[in-house]
Amino acid sequence: MLAIKNVTLVMPDYLIEGGSVLCENGKISAFGKEIKIPKKAKVVNGKGLYLAPGFVDIHTHAGGKFWFYEEPLKAGGALLKAGVTTVLPTLYPKFGKKELVEKVLLIKEAVKTGKFYNFGGFYIEGPYLNPDFGSSDPNGVTGNLWSGKISEEDYMPLIEACGTMTRVWCFAPERDGLIPFVEAAKKANPEAVFAVAHSKAEPEDIEKFIPYGLCIGTHHLNATGTLQKYPECRTPCVDETVFYNNQIYAEIISDSMGIHVDPYIQRLTRKIKGVDKIILISDACTYDFTPPEHLAHITDLCIDSLGEIQGSRLTLPQAAKNWRVHTGAGLPEIFTLAARNPARAVGLLDRGEIRKGLRADLVLLDEKFNIKKVFLEGKEV
Repeated sequence: MLAIKNVTLVMPDYLIEGGSVLCENGKISAFGKEIKIPKKAKVVNGKGLYLAPGFVDIHTHAGGKFWFYEEPLKAGGALLKAGVTTVLPTLYPKFGKKELVEKVLLIKEAVKTGKFYNFGGFYIEGPYLNPDFGSSDPNGVTGNLWSGKISEEDYMPLIEACGTMTRVWCFAPERDGLIPFVEAAKKANPEAVFAVAHSKAEPEDIEKFIPYGLCIGTHHLNATGTLQKYPECRTPCVDETVFYNNQIYAEIISDSMGIHVDPYIQRLTRKIKGVDKIILISDACTYDFTPPEHLAHITDLCIDSLGEIQGSRLTLPQAAKNWRVHTGAGLPEIFTLAARNPARAVGLLDRGEIRKGLRADLVLLDEKFNIKKVFLEGKEV
């Protein structure tokens, strides 16, 4: 049994000063101000710091300096030390059909070791995206290696390799022939959900997939096409569809200077979607090419060999800090966006907030989001 005392508990809607948490058998057994700590408990004195649910990053390609598809244990370990107690390694269609399956199997082997402690499932950013929004490989070749005709022969090996481990499949709804793929992915894992991503789809294209489980807008306001049917009129596309539909969560990459999403639009998203339908993500990568001059002063962007932005260098605690700067949000809201919402969106209902019976995945941190201690299932990391 573990007892963490003398902390300010970060709840979904409020704070509890002078609080304590009891953890037993990997779960939260009690919390609050008037908690009697058993003599047998190991006690951690939080010294007045904040105790919050562990960060849940559902969309990141890397941890620290490591790609998940190359060194998954090192990537997962780096994020765990940073306070990310659940992560969904993210793969994308810059890999060909055989190679993408190999990357999935590599990560699954890491999970089998029992040492990928914070693995929460896969986030497959693809494979069927709009080829106009490609990703660059390390050699600078931009494109989508899954841009051809959608066929069972191509997608079934990937679905079978993922099995029940994929929690999110992304696709561009305007691609022809998607429904058999979506049905096959859902059959393999009924708990999987879908995301609109790298897309120029119109609202009706996107909304027809909501009954199948489409509930996420991948990196909202990035790699989303703007339709203009008439020269003088901007028509609705992915961003507007995500804004309009209450069922769809909006992922936000909140970097320090608001390059991915302008701070004003971050505040607009907050106003439209509300606290319960926004997810903070890092979308971290490890490209290390020289940035163009106008971006050279920004340290948390990731730049590919073509000088283009390809994700970020963020961790989720850094993104959370940036969200506070850009929107003025308080800690309860921030951890709703960075822990509870992402966990709920992907069906991980056993974590993401401080509540009796949930997993004791917790972080001890100060007001500047410096992580002091990390607890995974009631044990200090």
